[in-house]
Amino acid sequence: MKRIMGIDYGTARIGVALSDELQLLAHPAETIAVAKIANPAARIAALVQEKNVERIVVGLPRHMNGSVGASAEEARAFAEKLKALVACEVQTWDERLSTVAAHRALQEAGKTSRQTRGYIDQVAAQMLLQSYLDSLPGNQAEAGRDHFA
Repeated sequence: MKRIMGIDYGTARIGVALSDELQLLAHPAETIAVAKIANPAARIAALVQEKNVERIVVGLPRHMNGSVGASAEEARAFAEKLKALVACEVQTWDERLSTVAAHRALQEAGKTSRQTRGYIDQVAAQMLLQSYLDSLPGNQAEAGRDHFA
């Protein structure tokens, strides 16, 4: 099987995560510093080729009431840019609170905000990708999770 890529889009940094080849587990992969790379979308397109990716899931940061704001519109626009550069499917995925959850998980592991600056976005991408993977048909049983429709 091919991999699925998760993207936590931000205007300063973009977190990238990749699934394993069984599409069961998400792993942090890379943080792209937007100011240091001329074309972040092209870097992601290169990763798609290198890592044998069949689908990209871009996190859509909705508000708690489900509405979309400026950040979600920026993520959508980035997803559209990626669609023009890659041959694989690109879709958005609700990622409410993934960055908050990533901060919390890293703090619980004893890491300070300063220590995690370089990879917090990767962990957020990992969390949103894992959420997506867990939703795929067949993954609930293998992971030992209950599924409620």
